[in-house]
Amino acid sequence: MDPRLHATPTWDRGMELAAHKAFTTATGVAVFFADPRSPRQRGTNENTDKLLRQYLPKGTNLTTFSQEDLDAIAAKLNNRPRKCLGLRTPAESVA
Repeated sequence: MDPRLHATPTWDRGMELAAHKAFTTATGVAVFFADPRSPRQRGTNENTDKLLRQYLPKGTNLTTFSQEDLDAIAAKLNNRPRKCLGLRTPAESVA
């Protein structure tokens, strides 16, 4: 697992995550679902979704991407400064 990822990602309750148990089994990463009444938990999730859509528009067939392609997208996102992190990158915030 990429050491820059947190141990429990926070995801929305959308249908695309119906297989969250399979994800946890395959990766060993627990999934945390944001509380619908807690907008603070959802803000980063919504922003990350928006950033991912720049690279992977909704409906994109992920099987057309190699692991190297996906790793490159992750590296770009993990090395992008975020206002919520005091303009540090996610990679810097867990270092």
